[in-house]
Formats: sequence, C-alpha cells, structure tokens
Amino acid sequence: MSMERKRIYLSSPTMHGDEQRFVQEAFDTNWVAPLGPNVNAFEKELAAYTGCGHAAALSAGTAALHLATILAGVKEGDIVFAPSLTFSASVNPACYEKAVPVFIDSEPDTWNMDPAALRAAYEKYPHPAAVIAVHLYGTPAKIGEIREICREHHTPLIEDAAESLGAVFKGQMTGTFGDFGIYSFNGNKIITTSGGGMLAAKDEAVVARARFLATQARDPARHYQHSTVGYNYRMSNVVAGIGRGQLLHMEEHLAKKQAIYRQYRDAFADIGAISMNPMNPEGIANNWLSCMTIEEGCPVTPDQVMDALAAYNIETRPIWKPMHLQPVFAENDFIQVKEGMSVCEDVFNRGLCLPSDIKNTPEDMELIISVVRGLFA
Repeated sequence: MSMERKRIYLSSPTMHGDEQRFVQEAFDTNWVAPLGPNVNAFEKELAAYTGCGHAAALSAGTAALHLATILAGVKEGDIVFAPSLTFSASVNPACYEKAVPVFIDSEPDTWNMDPAALRAAYEKYPHPAAVIAVHLYGTPAKIGEIREICREHHTPLIEDAAESLGAVFKGQMTGTFGDFGIYSFNGNKIITTSGGGMLAAKDEAVVARARFLATQARDPARHYQHSTVGYNYRMSNVVAGIGRGQLLHMEEHLAKKQAIYRQYRDAFADIGAISMNPMNPEGIANNWLSCMTIEEGCPVTPDQVMDALAAYNIETRPIWKPMHLQPVFAENDFIQVKEGMSVCEDVFNRGLCLPSDIKNTPEDMELIISVVRGLFA
C-alpha cells in the first residue's frame, strides 16, 4: 500500500524556537494570566516595526475591529462602507453594533475597494459613520485616495490590515493610514500568535481607551465600578510571547512569501489564460496568499484546479465570496461603477488561492506548478 502523500498547506504557522524562549519566561515568572511583560513588549515592538504609533494587543483581529467600530462612534442604524471582496470578519463587528454595511465594489488594479465606487456610495449615502478599507491578500489598496475621500467627508477610516502586516504603500506600512489600524495574528497569517490581534492608532489616547474597553471597562476605583459596557478582549501574556518570537522572523517570512508569488508568476508567465493577483505599483505586497485567475472562456475552471491539487493532498482555497452575495447580507446595498458583472464577483468566479506556505520545499513548489501546468497543456 502506498504511503499517504505529505500534506501541502495553504498557509500554516511556522515556528522557530525564539517563541519558546518568551513563552518559557512567562511560565518561569508565573505570568500566564492575561496581560504581563510580554504583552507590553509585543505592543511596543509591533508599534516600532510598523511605525503605527501605539498598539493594544487583543484576543483577535476581530476584537480589534469591534473596538475600532465602537471608538469610531458607530451606532445602531448607521451606514458603514466596506469592501464586498473580503472575509466576513471585516464587516461582522459593524453588525455587532447594529450598523448597516453598504458594500463597495473592487477595482481590477489591486482587487481592493474602488475609490470611484466609494465616491458613488457617498452620493447615495452622504453621511456614513465609518469606512472600512481592507488590504486583500496582503496587497495594498489605493489607500492614499481612499483616505483623501474619507477626509473630504470627515469620515473615520478603519484600516483592516489583518492580511497585510509588512506590506507597504508609498514607503509607509499598511495599518498606519487610517484613524484605526487592525492587525491579525491568526494561525494562517504571516506571523501568528495562534490567535490574537492588535488595534493601532497614532493617538495614544485612542489606544488607551481601547485597552480600557478591552479589560471590562473597569473604572479606576478601588472597588469594581463600571460606567460603560466593557469587553474581555485582551491578549494573554503566553500568546504575546509567541508573537514576540515570531516578530523576530518577520522579514524572513516576508521574503519567503514574496518569493513564492514570484515563482508562481514566472512559472505561469507563458500560459495566457492564467493571471496572478495584481500588485499595486505604488506599494509592496506581503504576498500573504498568492492567487491566480483564469481568463473567461477557458475550459479549465478554478474548481478543476483545486480538485487536481486536492488529489495530491495539496490545500487551496476559493477567493473570498463577496459579501453582497452572502445570504446574511442579501438585503444590503452594493455600489459598483462597472457596467454588468461587478469586479469582485468576476474575481470570485475566476480565481483561487494557491498554496503559499513558507515551509514549501522546492519539490513542493515544483509539484504544485506541474499539476497546474498539466491542466493547461
């Protein structure tokens, strides 16, 4: 009987050993509670790496998005603009506050929120409570233009950089353009803490307020006193230790992710039907996931590519299904400026995410590439 083929993952955690050092320290000093020296240090180290100003370490990127939504002043019934082509975690926190997401189409240059469609959304809904911009798959959005539009209309900008830690737009790290920046350290991200996230802001008072809300909003009284509703959203000291160890290897992870993208791009360059996910020429992507699209009318479908790779125990993933096509948001408005099928629906129909694990060996990459090439022979 043949041995089962090794699993090739989409994007799994990569540990180095430095993580263990910080985690051991937490155990040795009995700081296994929430908060502690690793949390404080991880916040400072991440802020130094990104240039975001200040950061609050939280239990998840989603928790960071929720606190950003609250701090932006989003209330029940408010309109919030968000890209349609994203993971649901980008918009769920607005729904926690009973706000109403209005979804914005993508532009084909980066697959991110289309500034032209955002302007069109303002014509229909002049006073949204917030704009959520996402850097999809680690590719910087046209964030300069998006920020300009938000400033013109005095709208808080929540920048979801959950997928794009280490990516740069015009020399500045993603997550540092908005009034609030969000990072995720979920298990599949470029660095991981197993679970966890950060809320970042230039304004120290904003981050202090986030920390207060994230620790049950306990007033500075001797007894337990609460003047506002709080949340249990702080990162644990053990988890933060993993993050500190991971951050030491950030540049190495970044270089490997970018090399994977280049290898796919070069390997498929002669196949006219395949395009890799587009890069923003004004920025540098972290290439968290490398994605491909297949041109309209080609007999090979994304499902066939995913099935062919699955037969070799290789993990892939469809492109995020746009939010405006999700059953939960069937009643929500969607704004597009392109005639006919929206950009995001087109990308969803024709695309898939390729294995982008930084532990992929040259043999792994060769196998993936040859399986895909075989379908287009």
